[in-house]
Amino acid sequence: MPTQITALLERAKGVAGQFSLAQRTLAIIGVAGLVLGLVALSSWMSKPTMSPLFSGVSAADASAIVDQLEGEGVAYELADGGGTILVPADKLYATRISVAAAGLPADSEEGGYSLLDDMGMTASEFQQQVTYQRAMEGELSKTIGAIAGVKTATVKLAVPEESVFVDEQADPTASVFVETKQGVDLEAGQVQAIVHLVSSGIPGMNPTDVAVIDADGTVLSAIGGSTAGGLADQQTGEYETRVAASVQTMLDRVVGVGKAVVAVTADLNYDNTDRTSETFDATADVPPLSSSTTREEYTGAGGAPVGGVLGPDNIAVPGGGAGDSSYLKETEVLNPAVNKVTEHTTTAPGSVQRQSVSVVVDAGAAAAINMVDLEALVTAAAGVDVARGDTVEVARMAFDTQSAEAAQEALAAAAAEEKAAQQAELYRTAAIAGGVVLLLLVALIMAKRRSRRARREALDLGELQIVEAPQLPFDPTDTALALPAPEPVVDESAVRRAEIGALADESPGEVADLLRGWLVEGSKR
Repeated sequence: MPTQITALLERAKGVAGQFSLAQRTLAIIGVAGLVLGLVALSSWMSKPTMSPLFSGVSAADASAIVDQLEGEGVAYELADGGGTILVPADKLYATRISVAAAGLPADSEEGGYSLLDDMGMTASEFQQQVTYQRAMEGELSKTIGAIAGVKTATVKLAVPEESVFVDEQADPTASVFVETKQGVDLEAGQVQAIVHLVSSGIPGMNPTDVAVIDADGTVLSAIGGSTAGGLADQQTGEYETRVAASVQTMLDRVVGVGKAVVAVTADLNYDNTDRTSETFDATADVPPLSSSTTREEYTGAGGAPVGGVLGPDNIAVPGGGAGDSSYLKETEVLNPAVNKVTEHTTTAPGSVQRQSVSVVVDAGAAAAINMVDLEALVTAAAGVDVARGDTVEVARMAFDTQSAEAAQEALAAAAAEEKAAQQAELYRTAAIAGGVVLLLLVALIMAKRRSRRARREALDLGELQIVEAPQLPFDPTDTALALPAPEPVVDESAVRRAEIGALADESPGEVADLLRGWLVEGSKR
């Protein structure tokens, strides 16, 4: 290991050895957080931005597209249960072109009028008819699949063969299978849109000849135009909710919010009636269509017959055939006109047969309200028709407020818990921020100490010399040879040693680091 790295490690160990337990813990947490942040940042920066390549593809197409991407070495991600494929944004268009060149997605090219492209010249009339019907089914299925909320759709057509040997031609029918997306239910308007879409695309098909079924097996629209299954209940519920909401809005402004309860029960008629009636009126003053009159008249004298005129019992009457005679005949033929009225009535399903409205008002809130006037208001707001058999009941009763008070207390407790959780989260955030600030302060202190060490100058101790006294003959009785009292000599090396000792006592760590640095520099030389 290089000497510089060894010296750096030793210096780091020395600095870490001077930390207390709390300082070491904070330093370890700070270093760990810094490392994790750097790893997360590098991972996020190195991850490419993904964009959808295709959405709403089938499982077979998704598998083929994934194989194509793996073969080309393009990174991808799957979303929406595998129906959406994501690729890097910078490779989006190039990848889409390459995948389309491979004929993917394949399902978008199957069915529809593309079937007619592969039909041969030797195809029989039956094959042509079946292929054309399949093409119509495919086009209708793709069109219905484009409706919001529809995942897949399948259309089956039953078109009778045209023949000149039958008097009445049967009407074509169709059945539509619809699979919706998760959590999506088709509304009544969407079902009617599917019915009219299919019936308008097939010549001679009536909207009443289209059946719509969902993936749960519920009949949304039956043959004959009737609304069957859950859709009828849904329409009834929507009507009841709409009427109840209208009445409730009015009562909230009259008696106050939460002081009235409205319940509506409706009976809707889902029978599709088609009636034709003819009315004849002969008493009307209408001129006849045609009339004719015939008149015959004869006059003159008539002669008596030879045998006379026979009377009763075949006895001849004397002079019975003598005198004048006349003849008159009138005939009138009249062809009167009859007033005829033909009426064709078609009753659409969904009309209201009968409805009942029940209203309960809090006794305290409605103490000063006239109940007759309130009932009249409810009758008008709900569109009640007494002649149709509709009923309205308005009552004044004392409400049970215990449930409302319990709910209010529960809401208050939930709000208090949420506030406490927010405060705890705030405290936690403040603690984290304080820890980060503390780590920054520790880092600043360490940097300041390191810069102070870098600015400290080295001390020159010099060389330590041993001073020996000169050897002179000594006579204690000789006063001439007596030396004067020596003056105090200041030993500079001793002073320096004392200063070094004091410095070592005050800052032992810094002196140790300084000596260690000198030793390292000496070893380098």
